[in-house]
Amino acid sequence: MTDLSTTDLRARVRAVLPSVRSDLEDLVRIESVSADPARAGEVRRSAEAVAELFRAEAFDTVDVVSIEGGLPAVIAHKAGPAEAPTVLLYAHHDVQPENDHADWDSPPFEPTERGDRLYARGAADDKAGIAAHLGALRAYGDDLPVSVTMFVEGEEEIGSETLSELLSTYQERLQADVIVIADSGNWDIGVPALTTSLRGLVRLDIEVRTLAHAVHSGMWGGLVPDALMTLARVLSSLHDDAGDVAVPGLVSGPAAEVEYPEERLRAESGAAPGIEWIGTGSTVERLWTKPSISITGLDAPKVAGASNTLVPAARARISMRIAPGDTTEHALECLVRHLEANVPWGATLTHTVVDTGEATQIDATGPAYDAARAAFTEAWDGTAPVDMGVGGSIPFIAEFLDAFPEASVLVTGVEDPDTRAHGANEGLHLAEFERVVLAEALLLRNLAD
Repeated sequence: MTDLSTTDLRARVRAVLPSVRSDLEDLVRIESVSADPARAGEVRRSAEAVAELFRAEAFDTVDVVSIEGGLPAVIAHKAGPAEAPTVLLYAHHDVQPENDHADWDSPPFEPTERGDRLYARGAADDKAGIAAHLGALRAYGDDLPVSVTMFVEGEEEIGSETLSELLSTYQERLQADVIVIADSGNWDIGVPALTTSLRGLVRLDIEVRTLAHAVHSGMWGGLVPDALMTLARVLSSLHDDAGDVAVPGLVSGPAAEVEYPEERLRAESGAAPGIEWIGTGSTVERLWTKPSISITGLDAPKVAGASNTLVPAARARISMRIAPGDTTEHALECLVRHLEANVPWGATLTHTVVDTGEATQIDATGPAYDAARAAFTEAWDGTAPVDMGVGGSIPFIAEFLDAFPEASVLVTGVEDPDTRAHGANEGLHLAEFERVVLAEALLLRNLAD
């Protein structure tokens, strides 16, 4: 293996970027929306396109695999020097639905450059993750400093439904010393990050019932509680006056000392003018390491056309983010116990679990993390990476940690605060993408040392 300097690698990355971008654009044009059964064929086409990219890089083995009932993933391997470590590079090739095309400034599946970004569904999340891996590997060609296994999933956007079976079935082929998961983001343009904590998720549908059927509000109002006022009481019990979650027993923890400027918070959140923040503690604690509860849906009569009747039953969807260190089982028990204890007037409350995802806390210490921090610092011209938390969930990370407990798991990515992943006008910052590719190339070199 040739010992490449940072200058050499920078030049190599710059040389391969045009071809990598072209390949990324071709992938983006494939409408691999895993949540849409009508586009299952597109997801399969996307997997085959990814496989062909790695075949073109002279990988030793390339296979499209799936579990019965699941969507296709790609597993590929290219051997490096005999004594070198093995690095597993993860990304996913499925994407979110594009939703209303009218909300996009350009066609969602036609990559379009505007300003410093490339816009399209999947341009960042997460076909750019595939492209970043490809770029680092292409920079080395047949002179890889480590052995590399590629694992590109096809159903991350629908909860990685068969991932655990894939990891079990192909565990031997996926064994690695270091796992790099390219499905997160960086702290800001010009500031890299390693994601070291992620909140988990518990989603619950509740129904409150006070009547067997609707009755006239003039005849029975003032005596019989309607389901909507009862549900409002239940939901209001979930937070205290400061806006902190009021469910006893949930886990909270400290967060990294990272400043989140007020102006940036308001711009990124889309907060309405004059809105006040809820909760106590530092900003990043509230976003990363404390539980949160949101009401994301209500089933109730519409205002337009509402009649003078008492509503017999009402439903709400509760989305609870749980802090690293908590478990979905424990958090669910706490939530249900609290709800049942706060139902007024003898009303009936039932619940249904929609889905769950475990929180993750990564011990980001040791040689692999040192290698990553050094690589990121070089790629960003001396700016060291932030240890970042993520308020949302990437549940499959916990599955990797469980399946490969001896491996060092690095969570990285190509996104930035204005990527708008999952939304209209998703965009990849092109200059930052080059840094991501360079950082990964440097990481592979550092891991070989």
